[in-house]
Amino acid sequence: MEQLRTIGRELAMGSQGGWGQSKEFLDLVKSIGEARSKAEEDRIISRELEHLKRRLADPDVPRRKMKELLLRLVYAEMLGHDASFGHIHAVKMTHDESLPLKRTGYLAVALFLDERHDLVILVVNTIQKDLRSDNYLVVCAALTAACRLIGEEAIPAVLPQVVELLAHSKEAVRKKAVMALHRFYQRSPSSVSHLVSNFRKRLCDNDPGVMGATLCPLYDLILEDPNSYKDLVVSFVNILKQVAERRLPTSYDYHQMPAPFIQIKLLKILAVLGSGDKQASGHMYMVLGDIFRKGDTASNIGNAILYECICCISSIFPNPKMLDAAAETTSKFLKSDSHNLKYMGIDALGRLIKINPDIAEEHQLAVIDCLEDPDDTLKRKTFELLYKMTKSTNVEVIVDRMIEYMINITDHHYKTEIASRCVELAEQFAPSNQWFIQTMNKVFEHAGDLVNIRVAHNLMRLIAEGFGEEDEGADSQLRSSAVDSYLRIVGEPKLPSSFLQIICWVLGEYGTADGKYSASYIIGKLYDVAEAHPTDDTVRAYAISAILKIFAFEIALGRKIDMLPECQSLVDELSASHSTDLQQRAYELQALLGLDKQAVETVMPADASCEDIEIDRNLSFLNGYVQQAFEKGAAPYIPESERSGVVIVGNYKAQDQQETSAHALRFEAYELPKPSLPLAVSQASISTPTTDLVPVPEPSYYKEDHQMSRSQPSGDSLSGEYGVKLRLDGVQKKWGRPDYSSSSTPSSSTSSQQATNGGASSEVGGSISSHALESSYGSKRQQGTEVSAEKQRLAASLFGKADRKAQAGRKAAKESPSTEKVAAANATPQPVKEQVIPSAPPPDLLDLGEPVSSSPPLADPFTQLEGLLGPASASPVVSETPASSSSKTPDLMSIFSDDVQTGLTSGSAEQPSLGVNVVAAKKGPSLQDALQKDATARQVGVTPTGNNPILFKDLLG
Repeated sequence: MEQLRTIGRELAMGSQGGWGQSKEFLDLVKSIGEARSKAEEDRIISRELEHLKRRLADPDVPRRKMKELLLRLVYAEMLGHDASFGHIHAVKMTHDESLPLKRTGYLAVALFLDERHDLVILVVNTIQKDLRSDNYLVVCAALTAACRLIGEEAIPAVLPQVVELLAHSKEAVRKKAVMALHRFYQRSPSSVSHLVSNFRKRLCDNDPGVMGATLCPLYDLILEDPNSYKDLVVSFVNILKQVAERRLPTSYDYHQMPAPFIQIKLLKILAVLGSGDKQASGHMYMVLGDIFRKGDTASNIGNAILYECICCISSIFPNPKMLDAAAETTSKFLKSDSHNLKYMGIDALGRLIKINPDIAEEHQLAVIDCLEDPDDTLKRKTFELLYKMTKSTNVEVIVDRMIEYMINITDHHYKTEIASRCVELAEQFAPSNQWFIQTMNKVFEHAGDLVNIRVAHNLMRLIAEGFGEEDEGADSQLRSSAVDSYLRIVGEPKLPSSFLQIICWVLGEYGTADGKYSASYIIGKLYDVAEAHPTDDTVRAYAISAILKIFAFEIALGRKIDMLPECQSLVDELSASHSTDLQQRAYELQALLGLDKQAVETVMPADASCEDIEIDRNLSFLNGYVQQAFEKGAAPYIPESERSGVVIVGNYKAQDQQETSAHALRFEAYELPKPSLPLAVSQASISTPTTDLVPVPEPSYYKEDHQMSRSQPSGDSLSGEYGVKLRLDGVQKKWGRPDYSSSSTPSSSTSSQQATNGGASSEVGGSISSHALESSYGSKRQQGTEVSAEKQRLAASLFGKADRKAQAGRKAAKESPSTEKVAAANATPQPVKEQVIPSAPPPDLLDLGEPVSSSPPLADPFTQLEGLLGPASASPVVSETPASSSSKTPDLMSIFSDDVQTGLTSGSAEQPSLGVNVVAAKKGPSLQDALQKDATARQVGVTPTGNNPILFKDLLG
């Protein structure tokens, strides 16, 4: 407002020749005012902008002349033209020391720029400097610009200075500081949340203007959290009382009303604080009564205060005396000749009837007068009031008036709203089913395409179910009256599609039920509907289905009916239609005509549209087929919750799809070769993990443990393809898709670090990861079940379908414990028997040297097995000298000669950990020969350690 006053003041002074305004500026304003078209105005502004570009480019333009040029730029930009070339000159003028020029610069910048403009950063420093000025007018100009230009990022730069100005000696500065803080709160509430107490302090300011400015931010804060400001109710009431008693200076009066805008803001605040609070509302009754008694209905501002007082009374805890005073004032509004006051009276009456519906009875004539008023805005407001006043006793009158008004209006948006309200009132307060059907017919006839299709389904269900009682005669009469009404309406032109669907369905179901109309007559009417709408496939589908029902009912009754020639042509046409739905319905009709009476009664039973369809969720009718399949050797079905590895595979595929764009190379596993030599090992063959290059024989568990091999990771499944492989259990892959051993789950990573040769623990880790993910998947699915049940309860409370929804909820509740049991069973990992060893760091894949043990072995297997040999046989091995060893050439290849027979596989290593009994191999070398081979290995410098247990397979075999 202050910016507009400044523009008006500048323009007024320019028109009087003051402030050095030139004749060019006056001629510009005059020529624009006299322009006869927008094109002529655009030509004038374009010439002016070209002239201003040349003038602003001159570096010797006087400062006073620059002020006039900026005002002309403001004039051009306010008319919708681009004056961005002059924005920088406005920014420069804010730096001027002259107060008139500085204020003009701030005014231009506030109109040209916003908080997101790039030039705002050049103004922030100027605002900071001007906020510290000794001239309060400069400070006021800077605060006004800050409200417009300071965004969320720049608030901290000026916030401390604005807070300091709250204690300024000038009331104008304090008022603008409060307004600036309010603006900062609107931009970024978190930036000034710690300064809320300053608003409470300014509420007690000696200047009424500062106090009135503080009400605006307090109102926003109270809307967010009313309970935090309940202690201010007494303060607000006292302020309102002082204002109403005219204790403020007369300079705050407006049309002889004391500070009306402060009163209105206080009434809004009290309405929020007193809502549902009897104690807080008790403090307000006295001052509200004083306002009603002193209210002036001769002026608009007096009526505005009374209207706001009524809104406050309708929001706070109700009081009979206050309600009577509000009803009396509302009556004065309704009896006024002014449309504005009548509008206020209708709105106030709508608020009061929520508390006491009887208040509207004495204003019935006034409301009817508003309905017949030519003012469309007042009429719409009156219909909103009638919608709130509707009861079972007046629903017929109100709905009829609303339908009459709906027919005469052309606004589709408001017609949709009126139609939906008519439907809602008819469904809620319908006195009889016949009235409901007639009302729905009118609504569909005049606004059918604007009505929700759900309403059409509800109407069809009502006709099919009837009164819901055992009186079949009343139901038959209802359906017969519906058929009569639809046969009268069906011939009218331009019926909505949804209404035609209802007509076809009712005629097909009950057109010949009472024998009043022949089947040929009904079929002819349906044929006319189908022919009249050749482009509406939905209507034609309803029509051909209705014809099919009539033929079925006639055949079931043993009556012979001939196909009309025009109907036969329609069926032939639909049989060749591009719509598969229409084709299917046409072929179904032709097939039905060839069936006998018993078959037709089975396929199309009479009046079965409302019968509940029983759904066999267990598919018990397939039990015989399933039993036959079992007898033929078919495998039983495994539920998804019990399948092993299903979740892991799904996550693996999803991760693979996400990494498609990130990895260009793909490393796919080869097909697992079939084993040739089945082997078995004992539990003693399990030892500490290894990361060395070791010989690995082919797997022996492919056929025996096929179910377990399905969950084995693809990387470990290749162990039998070659004799030697690099053990990578627990090592994260750097290339290709991640394997199961690098899973992020703790159980999987721990198991993979403790893997034995052959990857036994790797599979255990994968199994544990599978169970863990399966458990999480089951918990999520259970949570989804709970949410859906809650939604069902909410839907039941909203739409009134409590019976079915409650049964469904109880059924879901019964099924949920079993789901939890399955998930808990899947989440429990199998106990794993494995040795606790210090974890070794992952090997360097690029280090091709000899492996170095990171920690000393816990025990030397040779020391433990020395007792197996006799003293005579053991002494040569221990006391062998280097001379004797050099004379004998060691045969290193003989150490691995029996690897094929005694090797350890990943599958066999896994079996003991999973509790599978493994029988030791019956054949193998003797222990003495094995120790001899080990002594030879020691001679050539190979030291047996716990990190390479494969070298000792002969000993453990």
